[in-house]
Amino acid sequence: MLPTVDVHTHILPASYLKALDDLGIQTEKEDGFPEPRWSEEDHLAFMEATNQSFQIVSISSPHPHRGDNALAIAQAHLINDETAAMCRRHPDKLGFCTYLPLPNVAGSVTEAVRGYDELGALGVKVPSNANGVYLGNPLLAPLYEELDLRSAVVIIHPTAPAAAPEDTFTAELKPMYEFLADTTRSVIDLIMRGVPERYPHIRWVVPHCGSFLPEVAHRMVGISQILVPLHRMEQVDVMGCVRRLYFDVAGTAQPVMLDALIKVTDPTHILYGSDYPYTPVPMIAHAKEALEREPLIADCVQDVFSHNAERLFGLM
Repeated sequence: MLPTVDVHTHILPASYLKALDDLGIQTEKEDGFPEPRWSEEDHLAFMEATNQSFQIVSISSPHPHRGDNALAIAQAHLINDETAAMCRRHPDKLGFCTYLPLPNVAGSVTEAVRGYDELGALGVKVPSNANGVYLGNPLLAPLYEELDLRSAVVIIHPTAPAAAPEDTFTAELKPMYEFLADTTRSVIDLIMRGVPERYPHIRWVVPHCGSFLPEVAHRMVGISQILVPLHRMEQVDVMGCVRRLYFDVAGTAQPVMLDALIKVTDPTHILYGSDYPYTPVPMIAHAKEALEREPLIADCVQDVFSHNAERLFGLM
């Protein structure tokens, strides 16, 4: 297998698990998906088994903020300290994105600055929504101003939607559909409110081949052409914003999602992601081997697997 820089891989440090437990959050109940077993030793063994040369680790879902800002800030501090310490033990293998206590904006700005200036973070991680605050919300402007000044890399990860229809299969098992839908909803919100244009130095990474964004991007163009003349929305360069984004291929990239993604973005903006440990190692290895043989990226396979991420995160 090719050497790889993995931008979509997760850790479950003790501080994160304690935060969930203190808030009474049960991952399987909230997301409909079992919480995987994880340890630092198993993580390093996984990297060895799948030829991962470097990884950008982050916290997955659930997002542990339930309204108590002071508690959320304290938990974020502990999570980021523990994550940074692990990366310092393996500086040639691991980097991380700072966990932010959103929707608390002031606390998130402080933690983002601390992550960059004190902990050596390579980026920040944001949920698709934080207690119903989606990524295009004007409340987030102070955070975006700081991240734009730093040309930050911002990794988006889905979390449970602010609302989902009850008594549906997807509401019970959110990774099946709701995670993809919530990511798409949040990125549409981001684009149609002009955030990538207003803060052009932020580099956004959208997970899971862009979720449903490649399929709806040109519909967004068409709808905007109707609504802008009616003064129902501001003029936005939809496809220009889409082309600014980066996309990881975690999840089921083949046979459909990668094909759709490559129609709306440049191969230099496609990054490898494994989704470990939420995806079992044998599935990751099989998908990685299949992706290495994928004709769509045959001319840029090493860029997708490592070079694009190395350039994005300044690892070269």
